[in-house]
Amino acid sequence: MIEPLRTQKLAETIAAHIERLILEGVVRPGERLASERDLAAKLDVSRPSLRDALAMLEARGLLVITRDGTRVADFLKPLTEPLVGLLQSNDQVTTDYFEYREAVESRAAGLAAQRATDPERQAIRDCLSAMEEAHGLDDVNREAETDIELHRLIYEGSHNLVILHVMRAFSEMLRRDIFFSRIKLFSRPAFREALLVQHKAIGEAVIGGDAPNAEQASRAHLHFIGDTVEEFRRSEARAGVAERRLGRSALVGE
Repeated sequence: MIEPLRTQKLAETIAAHIERLILEGVVRPGERLASERDLAAKLDVSRPSLRDALAMLEARGLLVITRDGTRVADFLKPLTEPLVGLLQSNDQVTTDYFEYREAVESRAAGLAAQRATDPERQAIRDCLSAMEEAHGLDDVNREAETDIELHRLIYEGSHNLVILHVMRAFSEMLRRDIFFSRIKLFSRPAFREALLVQHKAIGEAVIGGDAPNAEQASRAHLHFIGDTVEEFRRSEARAGVAERRLGRSALVGE
């Protein structure tokens, strides 16, 4: 009986370590873990103990184990999927979404300015460089992706685990165009120019450790996007009314 108990204790220790890595955002939802052999070598543990630990985390809903390997579960999906349906059915939600982001994200930017480590600041620098490169190449899709990545790096730099995971869930909704079409907005050169300036202001304030300016730049950025999205929607609504008026002849008799 002694050996199984020792093995179980080791498996629990391994599971706790991997769980901490997930909580800290070291490994992200949807990412594949290293192979069992490589992971056991990296952690300096036996493969049977590692296998038991992975099974524990799968039972907790943190990992998904298939023939193709082990992935971190999208553990926020059961919460966000029903929410997506509700949010898509209400026009007021986009305004509320930007109010929420302003409240949380400006604070995250301030915390990142205070707490980000040197490697995290370098990651932000690299992201800004990639954003500028995509902008210069007129690569709309890549620029939109670096937009999301920059914000994620700031969430990580805040070292607030609740902000990190909740805002990551919102990032995935944003990528799926739940609130508005990012690509339609990014197709506007003036919008992209303004965003680049704003993102650089946020990123440079975080890198420089300037919390007040990081918060202010973040608030200004979110105000700008919210106002732009609202104007874009009004413009599309007006265009729809005009189109229906022009096509009225098909609806009325002579």
